[in-house]
Amino acid sequence: MKRILYISAVLCIVLFSCATGNYLKTEGAKDADIKGSFTLILYGSRHLNDIETIAILDIEGDSYSFEPYAPEFDYKIKKDIPAKEALEEAERFVSWHSSFYRTQLSRILDEKGNVIGYELRPLYRPLAFGVSDVLDVDYRIEDGRVVVRIRLKPQIERMLFDGDKSKEDN
Repeated sequence: MKRILYISAVLCIVLFSCATGNYLKTEGAKDADIKGSFTLILYGSRHLNDIETIAILDIEGDSYSFEPYAPEFDYKIKKDIPAKEALEEAERFVSWHSSFYRTQLSRILDEKGNVIGYELRPLYRPLAFGVSDVLDVDYRIEDGRVVVRIRLKPQIERMLFDGDKSKEDN
C-alpha cells in the first residue's frame, strides 16, 4: 500500500510540473541563420571557473521575451544589438574558459515551430569535465514569457561540488 501511495505521489508531482508550462525545443543552427536585431542575454561568467555560462539571442519585435530564472546579478541584458554584433559578443562571452573547445549554436522554437531566438553554449574539452556539454537548459512559456532555467548537469555538479555540504543544505 505504501508503495502505491509513493508511486502515486511521484506521478502527481511529475504531471503537475509538466502541466505548469509549455517546454520549447531547440535544434541546430548556423551563423548564417541569424538575421535582424536581438536582445542579448549573457548568463554566467560570474567567477574564475564558472562553466555555467550561456548566451541567448532573443529576436526583437516578436511576441516573446526571454527571462532567466535567476537573480539579476547572474546575467546581463543588452537590447537592440544587430545580428552580427550579437553573435560576436556572444562568442566572446562563452569562450573565455581555459577548457573551452568550441561553441554550439541552436535555434529556439515555439510550439508551432517558429524560431523565437537562439542559444550559444560553450562546449568544453571532454577530459576537463567528462563531457563537452555541461548544461541543462529548459525553455518554457509561462504567462506570455519564455522562462529560461539554466543549471549544470547533475553529474557535473556532483563532480565540482562533491563533499560541499553547503550545496546540499540549499
